[in-house]
Amino acid sequence: MEQTETKALQAEIRQMCKEKNAVVLAHYYTTGDIQECADFVGDSLALARKAAQTDADIIVMCGVHFMAETCKLLSPEKLVLAPDLAAGCSLADSCNAADLAKWKAEHPDYMVVQYVNTTAATKALTDVVVTSGNAKKVVDQLPKDAKILFGPDYNLGSYINSVTGRRMELWNGGCHVHERFSVNAIAELKAQNPDAIVMAHLECKAPVLAMADVKGSTADMLKYAQGNAPQKYIVATESGIMHELQKTCPECTFIPVPPEVTEGTVVCQCNECQYMKLNTLTKLRDCLRNEAPVVDVDPAIAKDAVKPINRMLELS
Repeated sequence: MEQTETKALQAEIRQMCKEKNAVVLAHYYTTGDIQECADFVGDSLALARKAAQTDADIIVMCGVHFMAETCKLLSPEKLVLAPDLAAGCSLADSCNAADLAKWKAEHPDYMVVQYVNTTAATKALTDVVVTSGNAKKVVDQLPKDAKILFGPDYNLGSYINSVTGRRMELWNGGCHVHERFSVNAIAELKAQNPDAIVMAHLECKAPVLAMADVKGSTADMLKYAQGNAPQKYIVATESGIMHELQKTCPECTFIPVPPEVTEGTVVCQCNECQYMKLNTLTKLRDCLRNEAPVVDVDPAIAKDAVKPINRMLELS
């Protein structure tokens, strides 16, 4: 898209937001042109909480479907829109409500801790949710003798077990983006840039995390880079974060870790979530114009799904 067309779309979107009393939320993994047009940019739960604190009548969530559901859970009185309902999440899809109900039935004396990257229906069967940024803090506050089912992200659960000493039972789910990072790719980049600091998201596999100097959520990575002197970073998370990293830390150098590929396959030197990239400026404009697609949550599900979020907020 030409820059003049991009600017025109962004101006049209901002005008509609003013006219309709709408706020646009953009996850760090969306494209830069959407992030530049948004009222708030951030991680999923933080965005939903910010939107809930506004007096907006309409929330547009540029991210994936479960994130829009979370917005609806925290702002049930607001109209919640998503630019493309096909923007799903491989991690959320890896454990649906039926899967979790069966797992719970097999472990009747266990409590359920779920990563926030789950559907509302799954949250409704959960005792407490966590984010990648607060998972350790929340789990540390649970009873020491508690038997815990943790899902759906196996890598995050494994990491939390390792730093808390817990022995949580883990669901074998994962994010298709973070699963693709390879130790070899990081080792090659580190050899080429020996002075670089390696940052990795907690959804990455254990061998990747073992190579990281900074381990945490996307927000944790941003905070680290923003709080330290200009440096060079090797970054193992979805490449959309590069926009905010470079914008807020212009004197730093950020090197994205490419996905692991089979021999002979040609790919770009980045690791993208195709679902996040379904969000476009054109779809965002049309979404606001038509006030659709709408994301709703069944009130019966919402009543239970908001409880583990509130429990998490109490503990964190």
